[in-house]
Amino acid sequence: MEVFLRQWRSHQTVAPDPKWSSFSSPYSQISKETMLLNISSSPISHRIPRFLSKLNNQSKTHLPKSHLSFTFFRNKRNPYDGERISYKPRALAGFDIGSFESVLEASAVLTAIIVVHETGHFLAASLQGIHVSKFAIGFGPILAKFNSKNVEYSLRAFPLGGFVGFPDNDPNSGIPLDDKNLLKNRPIWDRVVVVSAGIVANVIFAYAIIFAQVVFVGLPVQEAFPGVLVPDVKSSSAGSRDGLLPGDVILAVDGSELSSYGSDSVSKVVDVVKSNPNHSVLLRVQRGKEGFDIMITPDKSFDGTGRIGVQLSPNVRFSKVKPKNVTETFSFVGREFFGLSYNVLDSLKKTFLNFSQTASQVAGPVAIIAVGAQVAKSNADGLYQFAALLNLNLAVINLLPLPALDGGTLALILLEAVRGGRKLPLEVEQGIMSSGILLVIFLGLFLIVKDTLNLDFIREML
Repeated sequence: MEVFLRQWRSHQTVAPDPKWSSFSSPYSQISKETMLLNISSSPISHRIPRFLSKLNNQSKTHLPKSHLSFTFFRNKRNPYDGERISYKPRALAGFDIGSFESVLEASAVLTAIIVVHETGHFLAASLQGIHVSKFAIGFGPILAKFNSKNVEYSLRAFPLGGFVGFPDNDPNSGIPLDDKNLLKNRPIWDRVVVVSAGIVANVIFAYAIIFAQVVFVGLPVQEAFPGVLVPDVKSSSAGSRDGLLPGDVILAVDGSELSSYGSDSVSKVVDVVKSNPNHSVLLRVQRGKEGFDIMITPDKSFDGTGRIGVQLSPNVRFSKVKPKNVTETFSFVGREFFGLSYNVLDSLKKTFLNFSQTASQVAGPVAIIAVGAQVAKSNADGLYQFAALLNLNLAVINLLPLPALDGGTLALILLEAVRGGRKLPLEVEQGIMSSGILLVIFLGLFLIVKDTLNLDFIREML
């Protein structure tokens, strides 16, 4: 599973009044730049070399489907010091995995998305009478399994993906290799339906999640107020030493008033602080109904810039709006769905256009669970949009014609159609698919180790 995290403009969430502005994520409380998660899983493959099956501790005749890893592109300003670090609300560096309950909730969201994706492939094959041999969630050793109608259903030790197995090249299946109901022997259109069904399933699931959010919870919206909010102040920091408290609102910096909304105001404060290490900065502060000035002296950081050790966010208040009738319900859902979809595509475009700047900001499955845990911990309702974004990104990224993606398999099928039904030589197709899968496996292992070492409680022990 490939996950790309990019900043994106807040899309226009449905709101009943022009004074309301959009809210796309719990992290909009920190900045107008919110996070976008793009996920992809590898495609169904019925012609992958057997040696790859051994990497997952599977039988030599098993045909693996999904090897999932994650990549985050973190591109947010540190709300404390202006550095570009992670996107979570309270971190100076590293990931905070959150409470155990929040971790379980985030993991459940990811697992549900994987199940939906694989179920799409499975149903598309089964409903066409195509032979399916395995349906698994996770990789590695089998924790639990049962058999039904010649299909092995299993839960495996490492829940970072899933696969649907086909007996296309299994001499022990008892199915003749020329059976018309083997996936490899079906017409091109039948195979296209099976390969693309996971993508369609995730799009439908995303729409259903947004529909549930609109009907049962309501869409979150925010009202903007002047200034920049200080949600948190680090102890022993310049901000704490010079008198800033959590809940303060900075109305002006060095005599320059801050605008009523957006990340520009946050950036203005950050830029002034960073450019004045060991030099006094005048802040106009509102605390409750009282207004006063504070002279603050930023500490000099290791990179020579100033920092005051406080979290900053746009000064906004949040509310929820529910539709009043059926027509308004579908209007709300449609705007939210297409707004999120647009931002997924826009983020993907920016990722490719700025790849040289974002490649070093890769993170993995531990990181996405940490993000999901923070969403659940700070605002459980945010899991709706978290799940919807993951589904939409999974669908979009999987369409890319790359090895180890559904789009890569679709590209091979399309090439077969262009060649008049002649498939690529087995060795060529195996080389293409296995190279992509191996890349994902090794990238995933690297990212798991890196992200684990980046967790807050791990960093504290090192």
